[in-house]
Amino acid sequence: MPQAAERKALEKGLQKLNENMVTLAELAELSIRKAVDGLTRLDPEVAQEVFTLDQEVYGLQLEIERTCIDLLALHAPVARDLRTITTSLKITTDLDRIGRYGKDLSELTLQFRDRHIVERADVARIQEMADRTITMVDTAIEAFVHRNAESVRNIIEVDDDLLVNRYFERIADHAVNIGLRVVYMVTGDWLPRVRAADRAKRRDEGSSKSTP
Repeated sequence: MPQAAERKALEKGLQKLNENMVTLAELAELSIRKAVDGLTRLDPEVAQEVFTLDQEVYGLQLEIERTCIDLLALHAPVARDLRTITTSLKITTDLDRIGRYGKDLSELTLQFRDRHIVERADVARIQEMADRTITMVDTAIEAFVHRNAESVRNIIEVDDDLLVNRYFERIADHAVNIGLRVVYMVTGDWLPRVRAADRAKRRDEGSSKSTP
């Protein structure tokens, strides 16, 4: 295949990959939003919708993986194109797991619905945590789409306050993973990764040492 045609085919494949990555992120975020809505209202029908979304997320993840493998096998990409494809493979795992936490939250809905244990104060707190974590995912995916390494550097420190809930902490950690991978994809550099729980532990240890 002539070089110009080869490049055009690769660019077309990368565009399709980009579009599918955005769709996957949207499905994962929708899963979280619906799961939170179902949990705060203890609505089993919404929980079932999330279970269906989980299957859609998984199916699209597999399609993206096949696209990445085809691009690697057919075009032997190098440099930034190669980093884009390998980073996409990693990010699909993060997005799939984010969607899975939506499923986990929906399973809580089914467990709690007969006990009515979600208090009004908890509803506001759950919604706040969901909004913050989804914003992190949005920021990370926007950075991926626009190849903007600078825009995700700040989210690496954002997730400390989300330790109050293990599911939202883990979603935040995956958003940070995506951000770190975008930095690598764009610049070729890996930033150090410190999870929210580890930073909180260091902060607590520092506070205890400074206390007389």
